Amino acid sequence: MAMSTPAATRVGKADLPRSRDEHDRTPARALGYARRNRARFLGELKQFVRFPTVSNQQRRAADFKACAEWLAHHLSGIGLQARILPTAHHPIVYASWLGVKRSPTILIYGHYDVQPAEPESEWTHPPFEPLVRGNRLLGRGASDDKGQLFVHIKAIESLMKADGRLPVNLKCIFEGDEEQGSPDLEAFVKRNHRALASDYGVISDTRMIAPNRPTIGYAQRGTVRFELELRGAHHELHSGNFGGAVANPLNGLCEMLASLDDAEGRIAVPGFYDDVRDWSDKEREYMAHAGPTDEDILHDAGVEEGWGEPGFSHYERVTIRPAITLNGIAGGYSGRGLKTVIPPRAIAKFSVRTVPDQHARAVVAQIRQHIERVTPAGLRAQLRILGATDPVVVDRQHPILRIAALACERGFGAKPAFVRSGGSIGGATVLKEVLDIPTVLLGFALPKDNVHAPNESFDLSNFFRGIETSIWFFTGAAHAQHSSGKRERSNDH
Repeated sequence: MAMSTPAATRVGKADLPRSRDEHDRTPARALGYARRNRARFLGELKQFVRFPTVSNQQRRAADFKACAEWLAHHLSGIGLQARILPTAHHPIVYASWLGVKRSPTILIYGHYDVQPAEPESEWTHPPFEPLVRGNRLLGRGASDDKGQLFVHIKAIESLMKADGRLPVNLKCIFEGDEEQGSPDLEAFVKRNHRALASDYGVISDTRMIAPNRPTIGYAQRGTVRFELELRGAHHELHSGNFGGAVANPLNGLCEMLASLDDAEGRIAVPGFYDDVRDWSDKEREYMAHAGPTDEDILHDAGVEEGWGEPGFSHYERVTIRPAITLNGIAGGYSGRGLKTVIPPRAIAKFSVRTVPDQHARAVVAQIRQHIERVTPAGLRAQLRILGATDPVVVDRQHPILRIAALACERGFGAKPAFVRSGGSIGGATVLKEVLDIPTVLLGFALPKDNVHAPNESFDLSNFFRGIETSIWFFTGAAHAQHSSGKRERSNDH
């Protein structure tokens, strides 16, 4: 899930549709239904969160099967046609409702897998026993992404139960491997391209900039994830007998990793910046006016001093400039005391954040060539690609984003912010590159939700107001299309 510090752009009157005729038919019955059923909705969300669907833990296969069956049954129960579709990893739950010929089709993407809960000792309660504390639901996945995904499911139920139909056609893809980089999603969508054809996409897997400030995302960086393993001797060697005569994989790995960027944060891989987009002075001035200050970003990070590529603000560094990050390193002895050995292997995981107009294939080739050049003599390197996602940018002035902005204003009683994010969502990339549809990133998480960390939680005010926002969004999208008298893309039912 993308959780980088975003920049806020206030949506003024000029950014909203000039006419609200398409919103004259207020979804009053659906809103009333949602408000009357809040307690039940919360109870069902707790059931959803109880499934320990940790996608990188093989022992959870039975939990994934049970969760997928629960989710599909739930979707069928609210009036959608739902199926469980196997993949090479965890199943995708697909659902649809295609009952209105003259309305657009909206594709909802979400994921029901979660991050590991370890270390569980740092949780104040068991991570898969959801608990309401104050106005928050605590539990792994409560915010990322089960709670946000469930916002749309409950909006769909409210519309179906109140009106007996939906104002738009809907297709849903809920995958079980997003936290592993969505390894099967692109192939799945390509195989089912015609069946999944839609007009717009909506994803709720991002965050609001602050309480009571609804937020719409319009840009994400891409990411390429690597694992680098370096091997030397076949077993540990006594450093007194062999130190200085035999290459040390741990030393070599550190040298190789250090060669990836310079002391100021500029990536040192030859050719890396060839495809990095240069933004106009006008765009950078706009970002400086609309975005967070350097002090804001440092405050969010909890640090006193910044670091990064010269010539750019912190906000620019985390949104429109690429970055390389060492995520973990292991090798040798790390127990108490000292063990004077040369380890036989060392391993590191690192990731590259990419920006328009970079593509993962080119970045992989550049990194691979660089690793081959800098591998020390006497050592053997193996570079593995753990996943990749290309950047996404949506025009802030696109009509579907303006409709989402008005829905946020209706649901939260406040004008939304438009944001750029430094994070990545594989689903957003696939919807753009494979289905060629604009996607609204409509986030309901908050910075204090502790996403990916112990004691993850979801603000229940955001849950309930998010449901109402989703109801307004589906209603507004249908009426806007109907009033325009034309369709941007044809449905393939």
